Amino acid sequence: MRIIEVKENKKQYLDLLLLADEQENMLDRYLYRGTMYALHHRGVKAVCVVTDEGEGVLELKNLAVAPEAQGKGYGKTMVDFIIRTYRGRYDCLQVGTGDSPLTLPFYEHCGFRRSHVVENFFLDHYDHPIWEGGIQLVDMVYLTRWL
Repeated sequence: MRIIEVKENKKQYLDLLLLADEQENMLDRYLYRGTMYALHHRGVKAVCVVTDEGEGVLELKNLAVAPEAQGKGYGKTMVDFIIRTYRGRYDCLQVGTGDSPLTLPFYEHCGFRRSHVVENFFLDHYDHPIWEGGIQLVDMVYLTRWL
């Protein structure tokens, strides 16, 4: 298993990236200003994008695991890699996600704690309803992990 930084042609992973953020123009807001990584293990299993948000905050903007590889530890491996790579360079790692029973427990299992909520984020920023686990996403829930 190896994790590599993706410096060029980031949209070659568009199918994976869209699993975590399903509207391409929203991806475009951070994809090229962020640092992207891909986890390879007999093919690409996961990708993530992190951005410097200033004042010691690193944000995990996108974390996507190929559907056939989900539930096998690749997402946690990516989070652990980001923590190891950026510890000492940033104060905290934050992630914003929908109020979903599929994603919130994953991040909490990775050591993140709920920080704050941006109300109506998904209604205000996406051109169509976003559904996850049978629930329409409305608010963005931010979680933080100190590095």
